[in-house]
Amino acid sequence: MTENRSTVRLNKYISECGVCSRRQADSLIAKGRVFVNGAPAKAGMQISSSDTVRIGEKEIVPACNEIVIAVNKPAGYVCTEAHFKNEKTLSSLIDLPVRVFSIGRLDKESEGLILMTNNGELADAVGRGSNHHEKEYEVKVDRPVTFEFLEEMRSGVSIEIDGKIYRTRPCRVKKTNADSFNIILTQGMNRQIRRMCSALGYRVRNLRRIRVMNVLLGGIEPGKYRQLSETEIGELKAALKKK
Repeated sequence: MTENRSTVRLNKYISECGVCSRRQADSLIAKGRVFVNGAPAKAGMQISSSDTVRIGEKEIVPACNEIVIAVNKPAGYVCTEAHFKNEKTLSSLIDLPVRVFSIGRLDKESEGLILMTNNGELADAVGRGSNHHEKEYEVKVDRPVTFEFLEEMRSGVSIEIDGKIYRTRPCRVKKTNADSFNIILTQGMNRQIRRMCSALGYRVRNLRRIRVMNVLLGGIEPGKYRQLSETEIGELKAALKKK
């Protein structure tokens, strides 16, 4: 474990081992899949360097090297590993010596930039909607984009998720073609852009994410990925510290 601290919260330790984010670690603990010294773990517990932590039958240890990659997710792939039979997963595209997990998600029909890492702390910080991190998308719809549509998207749209009504945050939107637009969001509700368009009478035909904070999709081919440079990771972490 990390030196110079006697104990650490269990969910933080699991994320530092590169297993998953803190939130996902809490879910594993609640499901009874985490054990400390052979006993079922409890939410919020503290552990020390002398404790043994297992998830299922596998003992976990802190990740040695931090990995952050940018992936161009093709349409038809899912970001979660809890998938239905024969579904194509994002992780199946990755060939690395350590396990990495996605930071946030794109729905199955959408494509474009996904960040993946073995650093749970980084995943939590980037994925947290309350931090107002920018994510940029290119969207094509089924009818002409009007001035009124752009204004309503910019000011916020009331959308329904699981029977509840939410108002989206104001955002930046610009028309890029007769039936397409560019949008920059600072939140990430489930299928948000699709729901916003639907509420205004539009249907999304194609949705592609091209930027997450300072990281650009660039020329990464669909289904391929690249490791972020030290400069990109440094800029990403510096932006997170300002929140």
